[in-house]
Amino acid sequence: MSNTLQAIRGMNDILPEQTPVWQFVEDTLRAVLAAYGYREIRMPVVEKTELFKRSIGEVTDIVEKEMYTFTDRNGDSLTLRPEGTASCVRACIQHGLINNQVQRLWYTGPMFRHERPQKGRYRQFYQVGVEVFGLEGPDIDAELLIMTARLWKRLGLRDLVLQLNSLGTVEARAAFKGALVEYLQAHFEQLDADSQRRLETNPLRILDSKNPDVQALLGDAPRLSDYIDEDSKAHFDALLALLDAAGVDYEINPRLVRGLDYYGRTVFEWVTDQLGAQGTVCAGGRYDALVDYLGGKATPAVGFAMGLERLIALLENQQAVFPDSAPHLYLVAMGDTAQREGLLMAERLRDALPWLRIQTHCGGGSFKSQFKKADRSGARYALVIGEDEVARGEAGIKPLRDRGEQQSVAFTDLAGYFAETLSDNTTRRVSDGR
Repeated sequence: MSNTLQAIRGMNDILPEQTPVWQFVEDTLRAVLAAYGYREIRMPVVEKTELFKRSIGEVTDIVEKEMYTFTDRNGDSLTLRPEGTASCVRACIQHGLINNQVQRLWYTGPMFRHERPQKGRYRQFYQVGVEVFGLEGPDIDAELLIMTARLWKRLGLRDLVLQLNSLGTVEARAAFKGALVEYLQAHFEQLDADSQRRLETNPLRILDSKNPDVQALLGDAPRLSDYIDEDSKAHFDALLALLDAAGVDYEINPRLVRGLDYYGRTVFEWVTDQLGAQGTVCAGGRYDALVDYLGGKATPAVGFAMGLERLIALLENQQAVFPDSAPHLYLVAMGDTAQREGLLMAERLRDALPWLRIQTHCGGGSFKSQFKKADRSGARYALVIGEDEVARGEAGIKPLRDRGEQQSVAFTDLAGYFAETLSDNTTRRVSDGR
């Protein structure tokens, strides 16, 4: 058995060959969020365990079975964050960010849940979360959904379906929950083991059971829509009207409930059938009671989170196109004078063309070995300098991605030459590797 240390199961390295796709997704997210006036907030990875018990709910699967919780040297119970909303609310309360203020915030980073690792579901996973505080109308719900639709377009993603539902108020949901429990208890023996357990802890989660027999049983169960209060119905109808006006397609899913206790009124998921069992790419909704519940002044709130691993898996599945991050140029230099001149030339080019990506060869070697490394780098051109080129004040430019001939260009003309022949918008497919 090998003694080589390896990453913890379900916690994956993201290698240099993979990071360009991540950077593309992250940069696109930042650009879209900035276009709508959202600002970034950064919270700690570790929080007091009580925060998640109070916000997520002590009888949820996350708190009962999935959190990474430990006692520190001071005897405090701490937890690696399993999601970001509770941390964001805590930070806003602590720093007074939502005292009679509207906040549009976003964050990104790793989350942790001790689940059975599978494609699209890991023990350390990365999320982007978006939270809005201080706005209670359906217009902000619509903005979030219109914004995510724009994001899919910017990323080049297709065939994502928006599912919507309204959970109503806490009181309406409690009345429905009572009727649902009464119905399911009368059919207890027909439930699978997981649903029987949830009947005692979190019965609303039975509604999104993946067991077809349970779903068939739910066909005659009480419907949440029959218990929704009039204000929540009006809110939901206004949201649908705004989405219709914006041309955002959706499906109403009356069994969509989300898994966390703090949701109320609008809930939604963007789903795909291209990722197997892990088909939810982005999900969220309103949580108007959470700020008050965690000790702040009652504040309306709505938000969503999306898993970056699933977004990237979907990009790979659809072979989406993203900007190339390979070097434009690979500098091949032979001889001490050429190496010195090459380093200075590369700096002059970077000064003149800030977008230009140049990788200079280091470590010596023959022209042949340097050209092999230039080709492996993915660069468009090799910029070739030897002692003769230095003497003439010229550099050789050899295409590496097509059959063009090598040509010579004066040192003083290089910036102008590359400004005309290169740009920063070269693209390649997500599935391409180097």
